[in-house]
Amino acid sequence: MSGQTQRLNVVPTVTVLGMVKARLVGATRGHALLKKKSDALTVQFRQILKKIVTTKESMGDIMKTSSFALTEAKYVAGDNIKHVVLENVREASLRVRSRQENVAGVKLPKFEYTSDGEASKNDLTGLARGGQQVQQCRLANIKAIEVLVELASLQTSFLTLDDAIKTTNRRVNALENVVKPRLENTISYIKGELDELEREDFFRLKKIQGFKKREIEKQMQNAKLFAEDQVAEKLSLQKGISVNAAHNLLSATTERDEDIIF
Repeated sequence: MSGQTQRLNVVPTVTVLGMVKARLVGATRGHALLKKKSDALTVQFRQILKKIVTTKESMGDIMKTSSFALTEAKYVAGDNIKHVVLENVREASLRVRSRQENVAGVKLPKFEYTSDGEASKNDLTGLARGGQQVQQCRLANIKAIEVLVELASLQTSFLTLDDAIKTTNRRVNALENVVKPRLENTISYIKGELDELEREDFFRLKKIQGFKKREIEKQMQNAKLFAEDQVAEKLSLQKGISVNAAHNLLSATTERDEDIIF
């Protein structure tokens, strides 16, 4: 059953109508807010996509430079430079830390690299042979690490935003195509039922008024007949005639009075 023909199974009363209208107002506001959230996430998504493309384009040159720098260092300092570097390393000079950035209610992970100031301990590495090439190789690889950390942060944020946008769009579509049409159909149904009940009550009141009017006319007619009987009895007692004769006399008197009036 599509959303255009569905409605809630409710009792058509004024109270329920107010409740459904309040739910429709809430659904409309929620739909507007989710739509704005989806637009904001989409803008951020496109910006991150552009940054990913730019970073990947620059990553090729940076990785190529670091690879050539490592080859030059091995050529100048020899293959044993690897062991010399490892002996001088005690702790990592670069560390990656994570934090969260809030974008329209969605927490995006961000990775940042930090230096702990231990780089000066390795300045003399390879001083006896090829020290300059070793330092250049070190700087080139630091740049490669920076690019990799930035790319990892962008890729993670990209996937998180993609899931958030899909979820938000599903909610927007559900509110727009299912919830709001169902509430609107329910409101139309309740209004139609209330109008029908109002028409039935109006017809019932007219029938009751007609019945009361006929009863009043009947009571007035009975009262009139009773009054005429009382007057006829008094007239028959006064003039010593029968009750029927008194009725005939009263009728003739009434007709004569009406002729005189007209």
